[in-house]
Amino acid sequence: MLYTRQVAFSSDKNSTAKKISVFDTTLRDGEQTPGVSFTTVDKIEIARQLSDIGVSVIEAGFPASSQDEYATVKAIVAEGLESTICGLARSVKGDVDRCIDAGVDMVHVFIPTSEVQRTHTIRKTHEEVVSITGDIVRYARDHADKVLFSAMDATRTDLPELMEVFKAAVNAGATAINVPDTVGVATPTSMKSLISALRKEITCTIDVHCHNDFGMATANTISAVEAGADQVQVTVNGIGERAGNADLACTTMIIESIFGYTTGIKTTRLVETSRMISRFSGLMVPPNWPVTGDYAFSHESGIHAQGVLEHASTFEPGIMTPEMVGHRRRLKLGKHVGRHAVREMLNQVHIIPDEEQIDAIIARVKQIASKGKKITEQDLYEIAETVVGSGAHSRFIDLIDIAIMTGNHMIPTATVRAMVNGSEKVCSCTGNGPVDAAVRALIGTVPRHAELKEFNVSAISEGSDAIAHVALVVQDDKGQLFDAAASGDDIVLASAEAMANALNMVYRNGTDNS
Repeated sequence: MLYTRQVAFSSDKNSTAKKISVFDTTLRDGEQTPGVSFTTVDKIEIARQLSDIGVSVIEAGFPASSQDEYATVKAIVAEGLESTICGLARSVKGDVDRCIDAGVDMVHVFIPTSEVQRTHTIRKTHEEVVSITGDIVRYARDHADKVLFSAMDATRTDLPELMEVFKAAVNAGATAINVPDTVGVATPTSMKSLISALRKEITCTIDVHCHNDFGMATANTISAVEAGADQVQVTVNGIGERAGNADLACTTMIIESIFGYTTGIKTTRLVETSRMISRFSGLMVPPNWPVTGDYAFSHESGIHAQGVLEHASTFEPGIMTPEMVGHRRRLKLGKHVGRHAVREMLNQVHIIPDEEQIDAIIARVKQIASKGKKITEQDLYEIAETVVGSGAHSRFIDLIDIAIMTGNHMIPTATVRAMVNGSEKVCSCTGNGPVDAAVRALIGTVPRHAELKEFNVSAISEGSDAIAHVALVVQDDKGQLFDAAASGDDIVLASAEAMANALNMVYRNGTDNS
């Protein structure tokens, strides 16, 4: 099925086709998230991903901050990516030189402009800031075709002074100016007013960089676009200093789906990109995070599930579908689940209970959920087969035996023996640890592609012999996601059982299991 975007509100229907440039600063501001540190290899892979999905500008780092940072930025430049590669510099010629030496396409220079910043960070008068701005932008432009100038703490700078600084930058050759809400104190109304005022006087590209201290980073960014901003600075998953920045996925989808503008972003890869950054940063996206979170297109309530099964737009935006962002619509199980959702989930795997059996299945699901236990699709199928009593849906894969070798001087290796579609299969794999090796070996026993996308483990009892609960998500060769879980006092065995459950989910829902 083809999905087309439409603008949501009548006030937006006069929107002209407009391109909003996406400037991603995950590698610079995103890495300033407390506790986050990307390796050079990580950064190169992230930069490739950002370029592949259509990001216009990638801020690769701050070359003058260290030799490692300089080498990393230079390595990203050497990749020859489609995106413009930007390097950050203070208003110091040495910083600009470092950016130029690294080979960046754009130099991003900044200087504090608010009174509190001028007084306490650089100890300069407004007049000195204006003079420095003109000098450094002129110097940068002599060495680079693209120069972005940022007035740090712009939203706490008096408008006449801010305007004077920006005009000095433009007159010196800045190709774009950036309006940072450095400590996240702007509101959508004040941001719209500020950008509107600047738009009347500034002819070059206007860019915005909003922080999320009060949870308004994305809203402020969108208000700036409404007021005439041409470029938005974002990070994947909204990571960054303190409470972070405007989120790439949320900002992009608002611009594309609600405003009807274009960004050049391949939106079908947003979920994939979000998960990559979660993996590298160690910061998991909350399940209820907009657009890319696990629950963004999930439905548990009976009336909601019934509605989306009849017509997805009843309880989803419609102008943004799961397919647009690389997601899958999922019906979730819990104490609010309804008949339509349960029947649809069972129909997908050819379990057809009668009305009385459906009531019994729902009662069992709600009883378990009311005790606080998360119920997976695998749990539902087992409950249904117990109630229906057919036993017709045997498991595609059953784990028979598993052997693990690991130690501080050997590569962890797992060998599994399993019954796969009636035939015994044996597979051995190495991994980063015993769990990774076991999971890889299990995947190696089945014919279809399957990939582990998420893995979480938690203790549900105390002590060194605690019972571990393993929950994971597997993606099949069609891009569909399936979650499963298992518990046990051996984390490796529990992980293997969870993976076996997930693989059974893949094959229950597949039409071609060859």
